[in-house]
Formats: sequence, structure tokens, C-alpha cells
Amino acid sequence: MTDLDRLAAEKYVLLTTFRKDGREVPTPVWAVRDGDGLAVWTVADSGKVKRIRRDGRVTVAPCDVRGRPHGEAVPGHATIADPESTNRVRGLLKQKYRLIGRLSLLGSRLRRGEGGTVGLRIVLDGPTPGRD
Repeated sequence: MTDLDRLAAEKYVLLTTFRKDGREVPTPVWAVRDGDGLAVWTVADSGKVKRIRRDGRVTVAPCDVRGRPHGEAVPGHATIADPESTNRVRGLLKQKYRLIGRLSLLGSRLRRGEGGTVGLRIVLDGPTPGRD
């Protein structure tokens, strides 16, 4: 199983972004496979979006809902999705997270509007060798 497959199968992943001074800022998020990368969904004006806009360097690790990692972090590069890609990410999240995903997305749209959230696309660095 590749790192991408392993991370995409997790219910939560720990997305770590980096401040200007290099300090890590880890956040547990939902993640879903999106082609050759991972996609996550977040509030458009969140700190992680601002940090990714400045520096797309991230790490991703499997974790629990509280952000406690239970596996190795994998380096990658994140980009902010355009509105069309963000809608695709929302659809993928609805498929993976079923009812709770639909309810969360609906609640967010009612609170923040359609443009209040954005998709993030993460491509893992280097090869992702198979694991047994």
C-alpha cells in the first residue's frame, strides 16, 4: 500500500503547515483521495490557508480526531483549489464521509456561504513505495 493509499483510507489526517519562523502548526482534518493526491476542505480565511498561500510545504500523517498521530508523517506540497475544484472536493467528501459529511458541508454552507470554504490539494513528495 502506498503512502497516498494509506493516508486516503484514514478517517482523519494531521495536516501540518509552517509559520514564517518555521514553527509547525498541526491540524486534524478530513482527507480524501483526489487522483494522484489528497484533498482536504477548510475555512477559506483560516490560518492554514494563509500559510499555504505563502509556503505550500506541508506534512501529512494519520491521526485520531484529536490530532494524535498514529503513523509516520509524509512531506508534501499543498495548493489552494479554485471554486470548481473545491466543489469536486466537496463531492468526494460527501462520498467518503456519507451522512456526517453531507451534514457538515450543509452546515458550513449555511454559516459561511459557498465561498466560505475552500479545497486544498496535497501532492506527496517523492515516490510512495509500497508497504505490506
